[in-house]
Amino acid sequence: MLYLKNFNFPNLSDEEDFRFNLHRTCYNSMYPFGILSKNKIENLEFKQITIFYGGNGSGKSTAINVISEKLGLDRDSSFNKTNFFNSYLKLCSYVGKIPINSSVITSDDVFDFMINLRNINEDLDKQRKSLISEYESLKKDNFKMKSLSDYDKLKKSSMAKKLTQSEFVRRNIQENVVGQSNGESAFMYFTNKINSNALYLLDEPENSLSPEKQLELLKYLQDSVRFYDCQFIIATHSPFFLALRDALIYDFDENPVKIKNWTSLKNVQILYEFFKAHQNEFSEQV
Repeated sequence: MLYLKNFNFPNLSDEEDFRFNLHRTCYNSMYPFGILSKNKIENLEFKQITIFYGGNGSGKSTAINVISEKLGLDRDSSFNKTNFFNSYLKLCSYVGKIPINSSVITSDDVFDFMINLRNINEDLDKQRKSLISEYESLKKDNFKMKSLSDYDKLKKSSMAKKLTQSEFVRRNIQENVVGQSNGESAFMYFTNKINSNALYLLDEPENSLSPEKQLELLKYLQDSVRFYDCQFIIATHSPFFLALRDALIYDFDENPVKIKNWTSLKNVQILYEFFKAHQNEFSEQV
């Protein structure tokens, strides 16, 4: 399902007209003006999976942010806009019907999620240690209820005498939210956020993911397109995501931007030549 069919950015002429009508002409930054137009990125068409490829500063993340803000997509982490961002958005247009549950997922969102998860786990670990101490104390104490206010303590004392230490702790505290690596937590974030029948913009999803987890997410994205009518726009330079089946790839490093096959992209070619040069070493491991 194509929810977003094409998107129009202002061209150099549009941007010059905007600057001409300003009362002032000297600003430290007019971002995102001048970022995408320098590579003549004016009109982009989309498929079910569309990829923005390019190095740092190529504008691929800027394009993701502009599209997501114009479409009004949900995002978890706050996005710092310049004073000119909304003016730039007014010069943009698109064709499509965007589902209300569509969203953008950035590397900042994933990072914040992992930090919050880590903080929750640290708090739970402190509670667990406290409960273990309480358990040991209650096991030794022949507590007797003297008033109604002692009822809760009596229940805990009785529980401590009936249960093992691990069972006592489990009854009084939830399990650690996650006992896994950052990569596994990041992967969990994507799978929790991506549902069915929606458009998702992913900004460098490879960050915080091992090659193994990138391949797992790649399969999850392909299945989401095939079985759950999702559409994805992905900014990446990971060869794993660039190899997504039937993806339309825009090379933001080209001026003007060009559609390319993933195997012809510079990063992929460099990796290919590197592994090709070490082919004999791989053969020795067999």
